[in-house]
Amino acid sequence: GNGVPVVLSATSQALYLVQRLRDEAHRFAVTYHRKLRAKAQVRSVFDDLPGVGPARKRALLRVFGSARQMRAATVDDIASVPGISRGLAERIRKHLDA
Repeated sequence: GNGVPVVLSATSQALYLVQRLRDEAHRFAVTYHRKLRAKAQVRSVFDDLPGVGPARKRALLRVFGSARQMRAATVDDIASVPGISRGLAERIRKHLDA
C-alpha cells in the first residue's frame, strides 16, 4: 500500500512461498476453466427443446435414453412421458423435425 516494491532474493524462502501460491492459484483457475469449457461442449438435442427444463429433460432421458430414440418417437410417445402435455409434445416433435 505504500508504493515501495518488496525485493526478495532469488534464494529466499519468502520468494519461494509467493511463487508456490501464485502457481497454485493459476493451477486452480486453469482447472476450473477447463471444467467449464468441457461442460459447455457437452450438449444434446434435449438442451434446446422449447419448454423443457432440467426436470422434464431428465424425464425424457429416462424414457427415451438417447437423442436418436427421441427423434424416432411419435407425438403420442412423447406425450406419454410424465410432465409432458400433448401440446408440449407437439412443440417438441415440431422442433425435432426442423
